[in-house]
Amino acid sequence: MIITNEQVLEALRNVEDPDLKKDLVTLNMIKDVKIDGKQIAFTLELTTPACPMKEMLKNACTNAIKHFVDASAIILINVTSRVTKPNDTTQLNAIKNIILISSGKGGVGKSTVASNLAVTLAANGAKVGLIDADIYGPSVPTMFDLIGAKPSARETKDGKTLILPIEKYGIKLLSLGFFADPDQAVPWRGPMASNAIKQLFNDADWGELDYLIVDLPPGTGDIHITISQSFPIAGAVIVTTPQQVALADTKKGLNMFRMQGINIPILGVIENMSYFTPAELPDNKYYIFGKNGGKTLSEQYNVPFLGEIPLIQAIADAGDQGTPIAMDTSSPLQYAFNEIAGKIAQQISINNIQSANC
Repeated sequence: MIITNEQVLEALRNVEDPDLKKDLVTLNMIKDVKIDGKQIAFTLELTTPACPMKEMLKNACTNAIKHFVDASAIILINVTSRVTKPNDTTQLNAIKNIILISSGKGGVGKSTVASNLAVTLAANGAKVGLIDADIYGPSVPTMFDLIGAKPSARETKDGKTLILPIEKYGIKLLSLGFFADPDQAVPWRGPMASNAIKQLFNDADWGELDYLIVDLPPGTGDIHITISQSFPIAGAVIVTTPQQVALADTKKGLNMFRMQGINIPILGVIENMSYFTPAELPDNKYYIFGKNGGKTLSEQYNVPFLGEIPLIQAIADAGDQGTPIAMDTSSPLQYAFNEIAGKIAQQISINNIQSANC
C-alpha cells in the first residue's frame, strides 16, 4: 500500500484543536508533509511555543494516522510555532502581543509574577520583552540583578536615536529604573510620567517580539490609561492575593479594562500568596490570607482563573538575588509558572484567531 499526502491530511482532519474548535488542517497547522515508504514526517505549527496542549496534539496526530492510514506507519512530528497577533498592526508592528500585568493595589507580587512569566515564555522559545512601567517603584533592575545598569543607544539612518533594551536571560528589558538614581524619588506629574512611558515603547529598538510584557504600577492611574489607549493591547492579566482588601481593589482594576474607550480583554486572574507550606511539612497548606479569593473573583467576572502561586520564601529570595524562581528547574514553582504562562499564551491565540475571523 502506497501512502499519499492526501491520505495523511485527510486523517489529520480528524484532529481538532479543542480551543479553536477546528481541525488542524483547516487551521493550516500541518506543514511540509513528506512520505518515504511507511515513514511519514510533517511539521505541526502551533500558535505559541508555550502551548499547554503540545503533547496532546502530537499524540492525537499519531493516533489519527495509525488509525486512518496505516497502523505500522513510522511518524515523525516536528513541532514549531508561529505566534499570532491581533488585527491592529498600526503601531509597533514588530511586536505581536502586548500583555499588561496589573493589580489593584501594591504589595501583591505583580512584579514577581511579570518577571517569572517573562522568563517562562522565553524558556519555551518565545521572543520576549519586559517593560517596567512602575515609574515610582521600579522592580526590574533588582529582579534581574541590573541595579546601576544603563542601556545604550543607536542612531537610525534617518537620524533618530533608539534605546537598546538590556538583554538578560533571553529577555529584552527596559525600566525607568535604568535611567534614574535608585535612591532618588521621581517627582513627576502625570503628563511627564506618561510621556516617559511612551518613550519606552516608541523610542526603543525592540526588534521582533512575540510577547511584550508590561509590569504596570498598582492602581488605575495615568500610566494605565496612557498605555491602554496608545497601543494595541492583546490582553491584561490581573494579579491579586486572597485578602478581601486586595480583592476590593482588584475589582476596580479589572473594571477599568472593561470601561468604554479602553475595552481590553481580561486574559485571567492569578492569585499570588495563596497559601503557605512550611518546608518541614510539605503536605500542609495554611491559608493565611484567606482561601479561593482569586477563583471566586474570576467566576464573578466570568474570566479565566489562571492559577495559584504559594507564599514561599524562595520566591522573594530569588527576586532579591536577580534570578527569578521560574529559572530554577528543581523548584515546583517552575511548573506552576509554566502552566500559567501556557494558559495566557493559549488565551491570546484564541482571541487573535477569533478577531481575525470577525
